[in-house]
Amino acid sequence: MAVLAYSLGKREINQHFTIKNAKLISLVVVILLLVLHTASRYYGGGDSCEWLLSRGRFLGENVWQPYGCMMHKYKSTEAKSCLAEKRVAFIGDSRIRQLFYSFIRIIDPERGDDGIKHEDIFFKDERSSVNVDFLWYPEANNSMKDRLMSWTLMSETSAKPDVVILGAATWSIKLHSGSSETLQQYKVNLTAIAVHLKKLADHGEVYWVLQDPVNEEVLSENRKMITNQQLELYNEAAADVLNSSKRNSRSRIKLLAASRQAALETITQSVDGLHLPASTKNVGSMILMNSLCNKLLRPIDGSCCQTVPPPNFLQKLSACFFLGSALVFLVLHVLGNNRHRRPVPPDVESLEERKPATAAVPFGPKVPVHALCRMGIIMAYFYLCDRADVFMKEQKFYTHSTFFIPLVYIFILGLFYSENSKETKLLNREQTDEWKGWMQLVILIYHISGASAFIPVYMHVRVLVAAYLFQTGYGHFSFFWLKGDFGLYRVCQVLFRLNFLVLVLCVVMDRPYQFYYFVPLVTFWFVIIYTTLAMWPQILQKKANSNGIWHFGVFAKLTGLLLFICFFAFSQGLFENIFSMWPISQLFELNGSIHEWWFRWKLDRFAVIHGMVFAFVYLVLQKRQVLSEGKGEALFSGKISHVLLFLSVVSFITYSIWAGSCKTKTECNEMHPYISVVQILSFILIRNIPGYARSIYSSFFAWFGKISLEVR
Repeated sequence: MAVLAYSLGKREINQHFTIKNAKLISLVVVILLLVLHTASRYYGGGDSCEWLLSRGRFLGENVWQPYGCMMHKYKSTEAKSCLAEKRVAFIGDSRIRQLFYSFIRIIDPERGDDGIKHEDIFFKDERSSVNVDFLWYPEANNSMKDRLMSWTLMSETSAKPDVVILGAATWSIKLHSGSSETLQQYKVNLTAIAVHLKKLADHGEVYWVLQDPVNEEVLSENRKMITNQQLELYNEAAADVLNSSKRNSRSRIKLLAASRQAALETITQSVDGLHLPASTKNVGSMILMNSLCNKLLRPIDGSCCQTVPPPNFLQKLSACFFLGSALVFLVLHVLGNNRHRRPVPPDVESLEERKPATAAVPFGPKVPVHALCRMGIIMAYFYLCDRADVFMKEQKFYTHSTFFIPLVYIFILGLFYSENSKETKLLNREQTDEWKGWMQLVILIYHISGASAFIPVYMHVRVLVAAYLFQTGYGHFSFFWLKGDFGLYRVCQVLFRLNFLVLVLCVVMDRPYQFYYFVPLVTFWFVIIYTTLAMWPQILQKKANSNGIWHFGVFAKLTGLLLFICFFAFSQGLFENIFSMWPISQLFELNGSIHEWWFRWKLDRFAVIHGMVFAFVYLVLQKRQVLSEGKGEALFSGKISHVLLFLSVVSFITYSIWAGSCKTKTECNEMHPYISVVQILSFILIRNIPGYARSIYSSFFAWFGKISLEVR
């Protein structure tokens, strides 16, 4: 009864939740999000620089999220490249000095707080000619105004600072006990200072840092008059004066308020109640670096302060092509040229459409044009998400819940859609589709949740990537060994299947081919597999069955391939020289370097040959009828099956313990190419030795497995 109730309930659910309905729901959600984000930008201001400088929140400890955009974490080399031959001036009190030290430590991480208090401090990076100075002016008074005026009167622009960051108030409050007269004088002084700031902003960047809060409970007695109420009055005065100057001029004096918002959450960690903890200082300096450098370096994960690049010729051409397809489709629709096959009722058990029993009616011109229109809509959506500035963006931040809760959810769905397999051979088509599908969903969750920050998850996902390459070796070797089809048509068919979507994405998104690194990787290995097996002598199963000596020929080819891989793995210089040559470099370079390609290739260099060896051994054993692949039958005899299952489970647990004990990714990655195959073989044995396990599969995962390349 329970089985019958489950079957009826499942059929009832599938009557309503079909692939078509899922697509419709997704389309509605996308349209709603598009409208929501567009309205939010229109009514809330669409300047991501303003968002970066003014609003944000902590996602977790020391991870700052600006409102609506992503903030890049700059490295020393990037900061030097951005600020090369520029002069940056920090002007203000001890809290500005804190910001100065945090800023120069982005450029030179080894630099300490070694300056003398209440004096000017100078920093210069000789190699990049970056000059960053701190000038001690604790009050916004005539002395500060005179310094700014001296820069505006200089005839040589090289002597003027390219960037000015300044702020002051606490000393004025402290020296004058927070009197109202001092506040009024502060406004007068700031009004005079703003005149010169506007002139400096005409040829550079000017930032006024709003005052951060204090922890009044731990302030020393001589600072008790510096209250948050006083600081708020001074911030309002500064915003009023500088916003007024901004409205009346084309120049922009930018207000840095986000660091103050960050300090509201962390000021309780301050030792003296006045000076900020390191986490808040670093937020302010990184915000400044993003504001200054994002528009120049255009980092992929730094969308704040980036303008949308104008489409290039190929992007315009692709847009015209897809729009033209849409027009042709409309014309054909109006003319009535819309012959279709009869709609096929969905298979509610597998969520797929049934194949028609009779031959399909030949396609008319409307069918391919309709497909191009759909692809154009998909590409437009990708462009809006990735290259346009329509949707607000948020950087990844890993928590266990953001990774494991979706993981549990999809595996429950996968188990719900379990069905009987049509065949029970080891690694049959339904099972490999299922394997690809759940792996791809896990990898998607991994990327979306930023789980690479958690080393145990990172290492397990590395095994999944190796498993996909293992399947590449297994699948292509099996095809060539059994079919012997080395023709040009087969090669072009595979290359087109692997690369079509990515090449379209490269054109539409204006991205290099290596940006979508996995497709170049599987394409490269397909070419290697084809070359290895197609070269003389071509050894097929038929030939090997007639004369067993040919098995040694296959073994010799695989050994040669292994030596080829080892030679390149230990010859990085040769590898880089080969793949840096034109025109090969155009396929494998990323940002002018092939380092990423070297890293990806080396990390899973043995996975494909492991798959080829496994396919060879399995097909030989299958031909000799060593394996029991009947429905419900264990793959091996009882004792052997139990031993192999026990060893597989132990291998799984041992690997997880090892992955959890790794200290760094570098340490783990060194071992990964040699041990990933143990996990892969363990999974295959656990999944295939029990007959009942081979007899079922998840149609939910298998559906995703059929589009695994597109999902990647």
